[in-house]
Amino acid sequence: MQAIDVRHLGRERVICCWQVGDVLIDPGPESSLETLVDALGGQPPRALLLTHIHLDHAGAAGAIVRRWPEVVVYVHERGARHLMDPSKLLASAERLYGDEMERLWGEVVPVPRERLRPLAGGETLEGFRVAYTPGHASHHVSYLHEDSGRAFVGDVAGVRIVGSDLVLTPTPPPDIDLEAWNASLSLVAEWKPESLGLTHFGSVDEPYAQLAAVRDCLVAWATLARELDASAFEAHIREQVAAAVDPDTAAAYLLAVPPEQQWHGLDRYWRKREQGS
Repeated sequence: MQAIDVRHLGRERVICCWQVGDVLIDPGPESSLETLVDALGGQPPRALLLTHIHLDHAGAAGAIVRRWPEVVVYVHERGARHLMDPSKLLASAERLYGDEMERLWGEVVPVPRERLRPLAGGETLEGFRVAYTPGHASHHVSYLHEDSGRAFVGDVAGVRIVGSDLVLTPTPPPDIDLEAWNASLSLVAEWKPESLGLTHFGSVDEPYAQLAAVRDCLVAWATLARELDASAFEAHIREQVAAAVDPDTAAAYLLAVPPEQQWHGLDRYWRKREQGS
């Protein structure tokens, strides 16, 4: 088992692809694919396990299948159709990233239907148990590697850059659901994992403390999102990060959790709650 730093935009400790044997979990974006291929020594993976389809986690999936056509791709059933036809996914991402799309994520290649393995949660596959863990995204799943006891949790267990104690919760639009997120944290805890494998970034050997810190950050940010406007909320995140870590680590956090996006996901959550939907 190894953590592969795909060096997103040339920066370390932003996106981690986990390799467990010949299985990759969250390969990252196509813009970082050559770094991943080099780390693999050119050896093809047998399967991709995607926690969700956001481009920083899964953007390279189609390009990997194009390179190695025998690879199978596991993803929640709600996300599978967007890998086959990424047009809606790209339209949503373009609203967030605009002209930066290509620089950030590279080419997003469709995954052929026959290479997809849709999941609902509750499966056991490739040595992993699967759980449906929405909250950050409605199509989010987590994977427990049964031999090691490590849970690979995508974004549901937050962002904590290796070497730092700062825990942040990525809350971009459109799917933030605080009740579902808290239920997902409980589900991960019920696995009794020995450790967590974070995509952003690295391993956490105190999983329960990490899960508790995610709950605390969700409460704090959700409260502030009702009190502050978007600009003030963004400034708060930037100040929080700058006060907690060194400049290099701060840059990694701000790439993993873009401050300008986080208020919008929480604001959408609150507006949906007020509308009763």
